[in-house]
Amino acid sequence: MVSNAATMVDFEPPALTGGAALQHRPWISQSHLSRSLAGVERFLSNSGFARAPWLTVAFGTGIIAWFSLAQSEAWAGVCVVCVLIAVFSRTRQNELSRFPYIGRAIFALSLMVLAGCLTIWTRSEIIGQAAISRPVTGLFTARVLEREQQPALERVRLVLALRYPESRRAIKVRMNVPASWVGDRVASGTLIRFHGRLSPPASAMFPGGYDFARSAWFSGFSATGRITSPVEILASGSGGNWIARQRLALSKHINRQLPGSGGGIAAALTTGDMGAIGKDDAQAMRDAGLAHLLSISGLHVSAAIGCIYFLVLRSLALFPAIALRVRLPILAAVMGALAGIGYTLLSGSQVPTVRSCLSALLVLAALALGRQALSMRLLAAAAFLVLLIWPESLIGPSFQMSFAAVMVLVALSDSAPIKHWLAPRDEAILTKALRSFALMLVMGIAIEAALMPIGMYHFHRAGFYGAFANLLAIPLTTLIVMPLVALALALDVVGLGAPVWWLAHHAVDALLEIARWVAAQPGAVKVMPRMGEWHFMLFVVGGLWLCLVQSLARLWGLAAIAAGYLGLMMIQAPDVMISGNGRHVAWIDPVSERLVTLRDSSSDYALDNIMESAGVLDDPELMRSNPQAKCNEDFCKVALKDGYSTRHLLIARGDLPVPEDALARACARSDIVIAHRRLPTTCRPKWLKVDRRMLDRTGGVTIDLKNRRLTSVAETQGDHGWWRNGVLKQVQH
Repeated sequence: MVSNAATMVDFEPPALTGGAALQHRPWISQSHLSRSLAGVERFLSNSGFARAPWLTVAFGTGIIAWFSLAQSEAWAGVCVVCVLIAVFSRTRQNELSRFPYIGRAIFALSLMVLAGCLTIWTRSEIIGQAAISRPVTGLFTARVLEREQQPALERVRLVLALRYPESRRAIKVRMNVPASWVGDRVASGTLIRFHGRLSPPASAMFPGGYDFARSAWFSGFSATGRITSPVEILASGSGGNWIARQRLALSKHINRQLPGSGGGIAAALTTGDMGAIGKDDAQAMRDAGLAHLLSISGLHVSAAIGCIYFLVLRSLALFPAIALRVRLPILAAVMGALAGIGYTLLSGSQVPTVRSCLSALLVLAALALGRQALSMRLLAAAAFLVLLIWPESLIGPSFQMSFAAVMVLVALSDSAPIKHWLAPRDEAILTKALRSFALMLVMGIAIEAALMPIGMYHFHRAGFYGAFANLLAIPLTTLIVMPLVALALALDVVGLGAPVWWLAHHAVDALLEIARWVAAQPGAVKVMPRMGEWHFMLFVVGGLWLCLVQSLARLWGLAAIAAGYLGLMMIQAPDVMISGNGRHVAWIDPVSERLVTLRDSSSDYALDNIMESAGVLDDPELMRSNPQAKCNEDFCKVALKDGYSTRHLLIARGDLPVPEDALARACARSDIVIAHRRLPTTCRPKWLKVDRRMLDRTGGVTIDLKNRRLTSVAETQGDHGWWRNGVLKQVQH
């Protein structure tokens, strides 16, 4: 008989499990279904499954189902199916009593999938704000909600509450303004007036690309844009809350002490403000696998909390009168928790930081209670708590990378080879140091292997030397850079921080040099075209199975991971890419294999999206300079070879009207016609016409010429709120 306490944690085996119980029921072998269920039951009973992690996985599965399915009818269908499965497992208790593992798993997992789907659906309806219907230019009056300094880009980013002229509601918008047009008086609470341009948040430019409209939906933004005139202050504000003012002042102070990207990195480690980091240095950090150091998350919060916990515990232990009367681990945990909460508030309380703080607080609670500091159950509880509050974070790279890294660490720490490697033994100090270094290298490589598919899926690029770079960068950051910056800030109170700032300057420069050197090595960065969702799911399923299953059956996860890598080797870039507004068209030259674009984009965002979707690093060449294209002021004719055949493309360049009869003849000779404006019905190409009328329905598209297959952004959007305004959300420049 299994106790209730046990069933809340693990799938504990019943008195008779697996084959021993089934041998006393010979009639089961008469049914193939019963034999299959018996095999599953034996597997579950012998695999040592922990219940909490799989319940969290099921909760996340419900969230993924909501994002993956396009129609609200499908979301409702998932909920109904989960309810029916749960009801079935309860009404068939007698039949399932022979398979207690299966019965409990069916009931619990189905309810958790249901809970996940309902949680994200509810949050979308409550938090999501509809985007404006079209771009608007005019004179606006708004209240400043937040201010973010971006000195590296010579601009300031403002979050405003603005009354939209075409409705009676106030909307939340994000605006960029040149730094010279706003002074220090423009702070939170200030009422301002300005000329500007508002646009709906941009949907993914190409299938599989970054969907800012989705992020804006869950952040409450209805529009983004830029301010096109100096800001006029109508009424001064309070400057926001005290913490926001201190955070802004602290960032400015750090940037004055450490100019350039060094100050930006120091400010990012302290307040989470990355606006002063130069573009090239930020890219070098990403290519070297060190971008996680720039975003305050688990590493930084854990370092701050761990430092306070250790200092309080060790210092108070020196006083017997306190040590004999107070439980020092509890007191140290309380002080560490206060330090973590304070650090989170000072750094702006961004979602990744709050998520890391919550996870660290759970670890402190485990330490205070004398439990294991970090385990899969604790990690699952932290992930569940985060997903319950921010379910949309599951599909973001920050959540996936942070929890994947910790999960790999926990799985390795619990494995028999690592426990044997860490077992106490009588050996020289140098041998112990080499053993520790080897362990750090193994764990670094394992973490990079886990994070690489995530980076490939979200960013279409990954660094190959991140494990080696992190071996140097993480100790340098946590043991030298962060303490030096904290000490310098403390000494600045009495005006003695200059020598420490000098040391911090050289430490941060060393960190940047590591990033630049690693990123510059041959083969340091691998880029690839868009990874399919099924490829990514192979990595996810394989990784979860490998880390969460306790028996040798965990090695089955390697098969799924290997299949994922095999799939990556077969991915090819799309032949033609067309943005949602039709103005950005690109293709791969079959002769030179270079990326070719229709026009020289003035937007880094557009160019980056094109290069990511194509999976290339080299800057593209212009279509008018390519030998495969013949261009005039109005159109370009391109001949692309597709195996043994040739596809003829007609691509619009200009905005001037073209005689309809001449256009009709040109369309008739072309396989595909692409234009950013509406084309007349007399334009009838042999295969496909991609004009404004079509792009309004599909958004950005990619074309596979060989298989005559078209993939669009709209395929996975459906009834999700961020897609309701259609293609007007696309980038216009």
